[in-house]
Amino acid sequence: MSKDRQRSQGRKNPAKGKALTWVLGLVVVAGLASWAVYEQRRNSRPKGDEPSTGAAVAPTRAATSRPSGPAPDGMAWIPGGEFSMGSESASESLCGQPGVTHDAQPIHRVYVDGFWMDKTEVTNEEFEKFVKATGYVTVAERTPTQEEFPTAPPENLVAGSTVFTPTDRPVPLNDMFQWWRYEKGANWRHPTGPDSDLKGREKYPVVHVAYPDAEAYAKWAGKRLPTEAEWEFAARGGRAGEIYSWGNELKSGGKWMANIYQGRFPVEDNGEDGFAGIAPVAQFPTNGYGLYDMAGNVWEWCSDWYRADAYEARAQSGGVARNPQGPDTPFDPAEPTEKKRVHRGGSFLCTDQYCTRYMVGTRGKGEVTTGSNHLGFRCVKTPDKQTQTVAVH
Repeated sequence: MSKDRQRSQGRKNPAKGKALTWVLGLVVVAGLASWAVYEQRRNSRPKGDEPSTGAAVAPTRAATSRPSGPAPDGMAWIPGGEFSMGSESASESLCGQPGVTHDAQPIHRVYVDGFWMDKTEVTNEEFEKFVKATGYVTVAERTPTQEEFPTAPPENLVAGSTVFTPTDRPVPLNDMFQWWRYEKGANWRHPTGPDSDLKGREKYPVVHVAYPDAEAYAKWAGKRLPTEAEWEFAARGGRAGEIYSWGNELKSGGKWMANIYQGRFPVEDNGEDGFAGIAPVAQFPTNGYGLYDMAGNVWEWCSDWYRADAYEARAQSGGVARNPQGPDTPFDPAEPTEKKRVHRGGSFLCTDQYCTRYMVGTRGKGEVTTGSNHLGFRCVKTPDKQTQTVAVH
């Protein structure tokens, strides 16, 4: 249970406290607090002590071997190798303006071993198999207890999750509570609330999944969650330094390449890319490694703890970081007490009006016990050490 939820004991509704943890934790709605903290830290540096963007982007050097034998069902081989991780662009904001933040800098060289990765985000039908086999109950389905919230009225102890709700008119983009609500009964089975279900949504990515939920599924499936370095290497698909996982143009040949938000945010997604809201998996072209939806649709959990200064610390170590597992502890300057993991990829709510985190080098973050209707995951698998590798020419 998050410390923020524990602090909500004195609030009128602990469910709203849980929603507050989530909306402040996710990069899509983070904005002003983190901007102020970073700006204060940036302005306090001695002149000439600004962090550099790091070394220029160098070519990706992918490995040339792969395991022998067939691929695990639904997975693609990611060859591993050395690449430039991070982004060349930066802005001071998290989402209030297009661009990326300094947490994605400096660019630094990283090496990852080869691994298998799910071609798509985990779907509702796949997650349902896990739940039927294990009886697992997700965090969003668990009712908060009186022990957790001893001062809360019993009627306020309700299970649920956070759901995006369009506004009925244009609004300033400085108050995320205008388009997010805590919905009683929202969970992976009921994506927008108790009156919704999964009929016809079997191939959609599962959502309202907290980090422990994703981790439990991965363990059951004989897999694991990707590190942030593995995720970015895979998302780049062998390309080096490009803005998106498919190249440098948002629309390739005039066609949308990912499910993101078109129209006036947060009033209406007009579905110009073919989907108003979340989409089934695998509706857009794959990247160079045969992976679908490495940008947009739903955010994806990574195993790394989130720290705003993780890249700076890694770059200062010098050389090429080999198979980095992320920081030992989390730290978000905006919420120093919250335990957050990295999110990657952006979602169907990303837009150049508010949040451009579908850019491949950018980062997100989320408190580990919270989910939403635009957060999912995919898994990876380390090849068996006994499996023979063969050269790929």
